[in-house]
Amino acid sequence: MNLRIFSKFSVLLVSSLIGFILLQWVMTFSYKLPFFLSALLSFLAIALFAFFIQKRLAQSIHDHFFKTLETIRSEWKERLQKVSAEKEELQRVLNEMTEGVLVVDEGSRIRMVNEALRTLFPLPQEVLGRSPLQLIRHSELEEAIRQAVRSGKRSTFELTLPSSPQKIFEVNVIPISSSSEGKTMLRGGGAIAVFHEISRLKELERIRQDFVANVSHELRTPLTTIKGYTETLLEGIVKEEVGLAFLRVIQKHTDRLTKIVEDLLMLSKIESREFQMNLEPLPLTEVFDDVLELVDENARKNQITIFKTDLPDSLSVLADRRYVEQILFNLLDNAIKYNRKGGKVFISVTQNTPREVVIAIQDEGIGIPKEDLNRIFERFYRVDKGRSKELGGTGLGLSIVKHLVQAHGGRVWAESQFGKGSTFYFTLPRQS
Repeated sequence: MNLRIFSKFSVLLVSSLIGFILLQWVMTFSYKLPFFLSALLSFLAIALFAFFIQKRLAQSIHDHFFKTLETIRSEWKERLQKVSAEKEELQRVLNEMTEGVLVVDEGSRIRMVNEALRTLFPLPQEVLGRSPLQLIRHSELEEAIRQAVRSGKRSTFELTLPSSPQKIFEVNVIPISSSSEGKTMLRGGGAIAVFHEISRLKELERIRQDFVANVSHELRTPLTTIKGYTETLLEGIVKEEVGLAFLRVIQKHTDRLTKIVEDLLMLSKIESREFQMNLEPLPLTEVFDDVLELVDENARKNQITIFKTDLPDSLSVLADRRYVEQILFNLLDNAIKYNRKGGKVFISVTQNTPREVVIAIQDEGIGIPKEDLNRIFERFYRVDKGRSKELGGTGLGLSIVKHLVQAHGGRVWAESQFGKGSTFYFTLPRQS
């Protein structure tokens, strides 16, 4: 490359020297030469000198032009790299967010989405340039984006998708400033929609409202009965045997209130951070025998026969004895109460993995409708409210079972055929 430059420079230098010498010679000796030859030599000298000047000027312009182009190219390359880095940084930030983010341009076409939005919605791979309504069919979302783009209006609303299970989102739509004073990393106008899933929060709120309504009802009903019978007794217009009957009713409802309060306190205790368990190796045969003694009288009263799988004495779990007995008692008590007259209850234990055992309690009772199965472990939820109250249930037994099993690191679930019976399963960690 250097040799080529040197060669060109040498040619130009020699040409200019020849032209200059020739011009000087012509000017000195022109009076001795014929006019035609003198003019020809003068023209040749001027041409050689002009050629040199033209080449130098062209080279200078060429060098300056390409130097300017190189400067522009470098500046644009630097700017493009900066924009690309900003875009990558923004995409990384968006992908780290747990909320779904949708960015549209001034024409309400998608510019960017993050990974969380792809998780929340079944989006196709290619979404850029498309309308949000094509991907998330919700007219309120489309209108909110349109208002944000056109008039800079912010909006917040709930978006519900008719999926299974149902998904609920809180959506915030924010306009993007198109002026140079805009504070966002995004330029050119448009809008950002942020999707925060609140399905779980809505479910918890529904459970809370149901709990408040149910506990109020459960406490008010026996209190109303107690108050009415007490007022009648205080009036002193009832016979002794009637008064004794009233007192028995009062005692029954007082016991029911006491049981409800005890169960509520138990749930509160389990859910508190201070809840602790005394985990120890626990032979299942001993626990089963102790709990069966507790439910034996009620089983015989209802003509229920209980069958238990033979277990090896060495089979132990790592658990708190008090709470395992509570779990078994609640499940067996339900299996007896909601069984048919003369029905059977089966207790079985399986060892699916080396780390846990699965305990199953099966009855031949009324069963549970399919639509109620996913709610039976909620506080105060009853499938048959009338029968439950008649049998003295508080509606908290299965909720206590669920929390105690989970406190041991186990799982609990139910299977049922309506009209044929139910089976409740729960797991406990094995003693290694």
